[in-house]
Amino acid sequence: MIEHAPLPAFDPLAGTVVRAPEKDEAGYWAGCPGVLHDGERFWLTYRRRRPRGAAAERGWHCAVAVSDDGVSFTDVWSVHKDELRTPSMERFCLTRADGGGFVLYLSYVDPADNRWRIDALRPAAHPSEFDVATARPVLTAASTGTEGVKDPYVLRAGPVTYLFASYAEARPGLGGEAHASADIYNVGATTHPTGLATSLDGGTEFAWHGQALGVGQGWDRYQARLNSVVPVPGGYVGFYDGSASHEENYEERCGVAVSGDLFGWRRLSAERPWVTSPQGGGSVRYLDALLLEGGGGCTTS
Repeated sequence: MIEHAPLPAFDPLAGTVVRAPEKDEAGYWAGCPGVLHDGERFWLTYRRRRPRGAAAERGWHCAVAVSDDGVSFTDVWSVHKDELRTPSMERFCLTRADGGGFVLYLSYVDPADNRWRIDALRPAAHPSEFDVATARPVLTAASTGTEGVKDPYVLRAGPVTYLFASYAEARPGLGGEAHASADIYNVGATTHPTGLATSLDGGTEFAWHGQALGVGQGWDRYQARLNSVVPVPGGYVGFYDGSASHEENYEERCGVAVSGDLFGWRRLSAERPWVTSPQGGGSVRYLDALLLEGGGGCTTS
């Protein structure tokens, strides 16, 4: 059983900006961060986004960057959404591969049906060597029985690879019109919990287990997207994005949940978000936390 004491909230304004948007205007973002530490260096995945109506609108550019200190990053690989023939990309996730090298999980809208999906690239010795031509499906709307799945977070515990992903719940009678905008998250047609898939072969084939963290009843009743997991004595602490409706899409706040086995989660922030920003709509989302010797660290979007 996890021994829990309330976590002190951090100040979002006290952080250091490592990637800024290309314009200081609404709808231009540099976000969806994911961070991996390989024992020597920090690796960052991130996305650049433009507002609807702009050239190459929405998530048009995703990249992998490297740093020695976790602050100054240099891009080593990137992809433009046209290379995937997709309307938009979202969070990517970089992990170590069995036997050495790296695996990159992609999150993007399937051009065939406008539903979000997750693919993986063939393992590469170095992230600069990734080739989108090697992409293979990992989770899709069809394979999960959902209306789409995105934003992977992958971790290894013993022989098992765990993949957490945000998904759009299937609803009776829900038709293709819900996907006309190529983003079901922005139309309010369904809710968006976190699901779990597991792999016993190092992250090649995954079994979908369905919901791990459901939506709440208050501020997070529309979406509960688990973004990162930290092991603690007796279990795990997870950080998730919550929103009350599709009108708060893009403006999620950060919540906290705990688990003893990674399959079932109990929220500790049912009444209110754990962290919000004093700026804009209060959004603090895509928090990625990791434990390092000598102290922890996190990135947020």
